[in-house]
Amino acid sequence: MAQLQDQNGTTVLHRAPLKQPRRSFRSWFIGRPLPTADAPHQTIGKAIGLAVFASDAMSSTAYATQEILVVLALAGTGAFVFAFPISIAIVALLAIVTISYEQTIHAYPGGGGSYIVAHDNLGELPAQIAGASLLTDYVLTVSVSISSGVAQIVSALPELFPYRVYISIAMIFLIMLVNLRGVRESGVVFAIPGYYFITLMYLTVVVGLFRYATGSLGTVIDPPPLEMIHQAQGVSLFLILRAFASGTSAMTGTEAISNGITAFKEPRSRNAGITLIWMSLILGSLVLAITFLAAHIQAIPSEDETVISQIVRTVFNGRGLLYVAAISATSLILILAANTSFAGFPRLSAILATDGFLPRQLAYRGSRLVYSRGIIALAIISALLVFIFQASVTALIPLYAIGVFMAFTLSQVGMARRWWKVGHLLPGQEVKEHGSTLRHESGWQLKMVTNSIGAVCTAVVVVIFAITKFMDGAWMVVLIVPVLVLAFSRIHHHYRSLAAQLSLEKYGAPPPLGRHRVILPISGVHRGTLAALHYARRLSDDITAVHVSIDPAEAERVQQKWEIWGDGTRLVILDSPYRLMLEPLLDYIEDMAARRLPNEIITVVVPEFVPKHWQHNLLHTRTANLLRSTLLSREGLVITDVPYQVK
Repeated sequence: MAQLQDQNGTTVLHRAPLKQPRRSFRSWFIGRPLPTADAPHQTIGKAIGLAVFASDAMSSTAYATQEILVVLALAGTGAFVFAFPISIAIVALLAIVTISYEQTIHAYPGGGGSYIVAHDNLGELPAQIAGASLLTDYVLTVSVSISSGVAQIVSALPELFPYRVYISIAMIFLIMLVNLRGVRESGVVFAIPGYYFITLMYLTVVVGLFRYATGSLGTVIDPPPLEMIHQAQGVSLFLILRAFASGTSAMTGTEAISNGITAFKEPRSRNAGITLIWMSLILGSLVLAITFLAAHIQAIPSEDETVISQIVRTVFNGRGLLYVAAISATSLILILAANTSFAGFPRLSAILATDGFLPRQLAYRGSRLVYSRGIIALAIISALLVFIFQASVTALIPLYAIGVFMAFTLSQVGMARRWWKVGHLLPGQEVKEHGSTLRHESGWQLKMVTNSIGAVCTAVVVVIFAITKFMDGAWMVVLIVPVLVLAFSRIHHHYRSLAAQLSLEKYGAPPPLGRHRVILPISGVHRGTLAALHYARRLSDDITAVHVSIDPAEAERVQQKWEIWGDGTRLVILDSPYRLMLEPLLDYIEDMAARRLPNEIITVVVPEFVPKHWQHNLLHTRTANLLRSTLLSREGLVITDVPYQVK
């Protein structure tokens, strides 16, 4: 034990832990607790980082094309020719957003992405909007990716269709469990399926494009019937924009790496930036290739069989071994794509909690050095969403992506303002902000223009979403984000108000204590009662024992025993003709509290016997707990529990 003494003469002792935490049922599931010193060893490299943070973006290639075709199908299969030009526009937008976030990664190496950029450059309200938008998107990412993955399984095994909701929820909690084991372990688990998917998808598109070039590809055999969810309409600009909005779901997850920079090994920013570029190249190339092949083979969007399934069985001539391998890889990556949210949501919520916009508990790391509470909260909310929407990708997609594009826009506006501030600094001048340090940089004008163009593009997408998807369900996100922002503000106000009341600034010595009275509620006279009485005598000589009388005979017995064992302490018996236990006692205590003098303290000493086995608590009324929880909020009262262990 190390002993130190500060300049005021106060002795400070530091005691090292004598033993490690015990093995428990929880450690069997998520592993042994890790010491804080192990945190640097839990970081990940680029290869694992791609699997952890990019699985959402890569997996969206499995449903982005389908969602474009679902909208275009309203004008008939002839409108499918617009799918590839729409995918080109999406990839161009992806390139702009990637450039912006690559700059963000290097400018804000502490992570936080859109939230921290908006906080430093636009203010608290835009930061809260960015945070709310991203948290909403993370929840929807889990719901959509899991539902889409299960849809792939159902495409191969139609007999599982009635159980898709239960399978989806089970998958969510399985991924939650893996993530609770830690970033490095979950990354290793998810790396194999991630690279398995990339290999099979590139094999599929390369073979498909080769067969297209040689004229041997053909069209899909026995496609599912075209499902007309809405009334047929002609091709219009509104329809094209609506299809574009659905297809931009491929870009969700692009910001996840900028939020989780701290998970990477040093040099963090460089590793995170390279991983972001890898992810964007894979995502862009697969979106273009899959959309091109889908249009050529005349794939039909359907809940019964996915577009990916139709492409794979057309490219490989049926449902053979390669088909099974490709569909299994797609199902795995879609299910594991939720891991991007399980990596990003807890980290972002921890940053918001540290800033006082979410409950502080979300900022604490669990036994495996991950933000366990955030992981569990994400799993529960996502499972509820899957249950409500019955694991339907088409029903969930309208809610999807609008939040992340709101965050994209705020991030790029914030970065544009950051470059403007950088450009107005003198060479060598530094300005520290919440998430970064500003220094003069050459070429800031080009960077500001790049981010400004990106902000305009993503803002246009937000408007397109709000207009084209509003009636399909996007109104829910438009409503949820302001509600979350309001909740952030109320939580922040509470923490600031509490900090002001607890502050020691301008605070002198506490007022001197006056009279100290003790109230001792007793249900009977036994060893536990006497233990509480002995403790009460250490606090004050002014003690009043109080008994609630429901049965006069019992009250008489209590009085007789108290005369023997009470050691002269006064006893007040409260008659209760209506057989109420708690209410008469509360009335008496509140009456005493109302009469108390300034600086007078009333302590309620509550005797409580504790059974040896927890299940024995079910056999007792546990009045002490009710009394303690009720009186805790009363001003001027101190509640003291005196347990008596029954062996």
